[in-house]
Amino acid sequence: MVLTVNDVERFEAARPRLEAIAYRMLGSASEAEDAVQETFLRWQAADVERVEVPEAWLTKVLTNLCLNQLTSARARRETYVGQWLPEPLLAGDPMLGPADTAEQRESVSYAVLVVLERLSPSERSVYVLREAFDYTHREIAEILDISEASSQQILHRARKHVAQGRARAEVDEAAARRIIDEFLAAATSGRTEPLVRLLTEDAVVVGDGGGKVPARAKAVEGALAAAKFLRGLFKPSEAKRALVGGSPEYYAATANGGPALVVVVDGRVIGVMCVEVAEDGLAAFRSQVNPDKLERATRVWQAADHGEPLVREAF
Repeated sequence: MVLTVNDVERFEAARPRLEAIAYRMLGSASEAEDAVQETFLRWQAADVERVEVPEAWLTKVLTNLCLNQLTSARARRETYVGQWLPEPLLAGDPMLGPADTAEQRESVSYAVLVVLERLSPSERSVYVLREAFDYTHREIAEILDISEASSQQILHRARKHVAQGRARAEVDEAAARRIIDEFLAAATSGRTEPLVRLLTEDAVVVGDGGGKVPARAKAVEGALAAAKFLRGLFKPSEAKRALVGGSPEYYAATANGGPALVVVVDGRVIGVMCVEVAEDGLAAFRSQVNPDKLERATRVWQAADHGEPLVREAF
């Protein structure tokens, strides 16, 4: 079926919301874009004149595509090299979606996206639709072909899982910059003690290189172990400069609404370290260095002015 201009415009008006849903569902911007594009193809093939509520129809199609994707993704991630982490989104990326409420901001935080990976596809779907986009249980039931009671039960289970691993403190952009500034000063001091003082006792460091960039296969846990690892990570060396293809620059930024350290070489983002903040210190450092998961971050980064880096040529 050939779509009219009006039909295309209706889809494009829904695209930002669809992309934001798909990203929270999949934890991957590139996979989210693919899911939305497939939704458009389904829209193109449908008898759209008979679609009474386009938003509901599109959301149902997209959600079911994401459910299928999540099922196959679990199998792929079992063979993934090292730790798998979501694709970070930098401040200003429209795929971050709505951020008006605490629930919406939390649903896209890096810490919660990591937790969502542990949920079943149905739990993740219900959580995203209810918490981030305020769909009613009746609407969710129609989207997922389940009962309202089932939707409520699934949400209850999902909330319990998320509560165990959610981000423990919400910080604004100014506070995020101060946190990154203080952390980077400690990390580049060459000493372990300043770092230990910033960390929680159960601090953890995780990295995702996807087998394309060196990253530890297992997480580093505990304040002292994490501090020693981070000190070594920021220690200058010619080998590190050669590995990243130049002299890196470090910027304080926000990613997924939280503090982040962005590492840039010749205008290209080569790493995003998302920092989780707790009341008693810095609780987690999750670094995305897989180049496949940083292409969108690079495009967003290059489209804005970020001023002078906090540190230049740290290696």
